[in-house]
Amino acid sequence: MTTYQTTGLTGPASTPTVAVKPLVLAAPERGEDLHVRVSAPDTGSDLPIVLFAHGFGSDLDGYAPLVDHWASHGFVVVQATHLDSKRLALPADDPRRPQMWRYRVQDMRRILDELMSLEASVPGLAGRVDHGRIVAAGHSFGGQTAGILVGLRVTDPQTGIAEDLSDSRVMASIQLATAGNGGDELTSFAHENLPWLRDQDFSYITAPGLVVAGDKDDLPLSTRGPAWTSDPYTLSRAGKSLLTVFGGEHLLGGISGYRVAETTDEDPHRVALVQQVTLAYLRYVTGIDETDWEKARSVLADDHPLGRLESK
Repeated sequence: MTTYQTTGLTGPASTPTVAVKPLVLAAPERGEDLHVRVSAPDTGSDLPIVLFAHGFGSDLDGYAPLVDHWASHGFVVVQATHLDSKRLALPADDPRRPQMWRYRVQDMRRILDELMSLEASVPGLAGRVDHGRIVAAGHSFGGQTAGILVGLRVTDPQTGIAEDLSDSRVMASIQLATAGNGGDELTSFAHENLPWLRDQDFSYITAPGLVVAGDKDDLPLSTRGPAWTSDPYTLSRAGKSLLTVFGGEHLLGGISGYRVAETTDEDPHRVALVQQVTLAYLRYVTGIDETDWEKARSVLADDHPLGRLESK
């Protein structure tokens, strides 16, 4: 076991990885082919899958601090470039914009449908992946995407209907710095520009989940301040856990990339905390080993300078 001095947590040793991109999936109804990146350890079998959704404007090359960490510790991580990515630069009047949230879920479903072909496209990976153990994860807008796959219901701003878009192939979720309750708690900016946040219902999420929130994440989307991003934990059913990152702003110390310019709270210790707790949770929820998760729950129960971990 490797001990991380900055957090007091434990974790397994890392292994070399392989990453392939872009793997292209035809998606005619989307208007753009779906570009996918797959990262995986170069050894091991029965590897679980993390289906990761990026934040608004990012792409399949983002979040290397998390993706690299998970892949080097035994997980196949699959990322897509969603339609809101700056790489695609859709014009402001593009008719797909009001349905960005729905296209993201469709992207994830397409990936799940094409897992065999994606696996076969990565040298040496075929036959080593466990398609029965899939966790959806995402940051910010991607956190909503991951939540929808496990039961979060979003009222469609165009139809007024909240459909069940969950996917039974997904066993759990990790939601990082993602949106909370809508209604009157939204700012006028969010209500006008992000209509998919107006009405979210977390009560239908029955799958296990880990929510990660920064206690300084004061987004211009809610009038409630940083507590808003804890809603996916507080408003959902039992079987969830919440990691509160002390001093963490929206990028939780810099999870969106190495030396990224948009990080306003850059702190390698915060990033290490998120890396280690999310990995411990992934290993626990997929049935690999619960030792590191129980260690994290003990170490982060109280009086830790970096954060607090609680469960219900």
